[in-house]
Amino acid sequence: MSFLQGLWFFVIGLLFAGFLLLEGFDFGVGMATRFVARDGDERATFMRAIGPHWDGNEVWLITAGGAMFAAFPLWYASLFSGYYLLLFLVLVSLILRGVSFEFASHALTSRERGVWQWANFIGSLFAPFFLGMMLTSLIQGIPMDKNGDAWPGFFDVFNWLSVVGGIAVVFFSFVHGLHFLSLKMGVMDSRRMLNVSEKAYWIAYPALVVFVLLAIFNTDFYKARPLSTWLITVIILASVIGGHVAVFKKRGGYAFTCSGITLMAIIAFIFNGLFPRVMIADDPAHNLLIQDASASPLTMKIMTVVLCIFLPIMLAYFIWSYFIQRKRLDTDGAHLTSPVAPSATVAETV
Repeated sequence: MSFLQGLWFFVIGLLFAGFLLLEGFDFGVGMATRFVARDGDERATFMRAIGPHWDGNEVWLITAGGAMFAAFPLWYASLFSGYYLLLFLVLVSLILRGVSFEFASHALTSRERGVWQWANFIGSLFAPFFLGMMLTSLIQGIPMDKNGDAWPGFFDVFNWLSVVGGIAVVFFSFVHGLHFLSLKMGVMDSRRMLNVSEKAYWIAYPALVVFVLLAIFNTDFYKARPLSTWLITVIILASVIGGHVAVFKKRGGYAFTCSGITLMAIIAFIFNGLFPRVMIADDPAHNLLIQDASASPLTMKIMTVVLCIFLPIMLAYFIWSYFIQRKRLDTDGAHLTSPVAPSATVAETV
């Protein structure tokens, strides 16, 4: 395995981690529109809080898929064909959530707005669940041949570890979203978000124990790479405890940082265990390795040059966009008027 092959495996993992870090709180806010919001106006305020960011955050997932296609075409082919239906469900969820922002903002009645707020919630709930299922399914070993063709069956995709993994991504995205709202809402609403997440954290500890036990018995991570795997496990536990302590002390910024580390560490756990493989077969002789799945050396060099040019530009843009949208929404005392077209009032009155 060459340096560039290892570099791009790391970059793709970093892109997935960046996606969960940024889009994770978007998903969490979408879930909070039903689990936490008190009425339609507050749901609209929640959606408004992530309005400037959600579409840009999805770019991280698109970039990860594009980088996988260019740097590791055999990995891309095996993963996207083997998990076609699951990825299709992820795509449908993302589309449903994406259109909900625009349609909710142009709804003419409260009923229409409610339909699209439900669409936002459903998309925000199922997109991370299906993505988490896929990521924790492929680390267990699936049916593959020596050519890298994968055909996972129903129980290869839907099993205890994959379901718990999907729920874990949903849960930590939800908590991450509450922490983001605590930084965007007024003081009273901010404290309410932290109070909800403080109670939710108690679910995380038994869930982590269950996930680790399932991973020990259903993957080779703790046997093949024990030191790094246990280290990442400890980081996940420490970030969960740190987030819990932060919300108890009503420190939203620290809580947001800890929940972001937790989501990124989940991706680190998966990619660390995969290395030096990209796909794990139920027959170890058919494992797809990084060095066998990669593109040509020339392609890797060109991609690295492009990465060095455009990555700083992309990071600068993201930092700038979050900086100019850093102010809190004024929500104390009364809910903001929902972002519905002016004609909505007339239509509802009639």
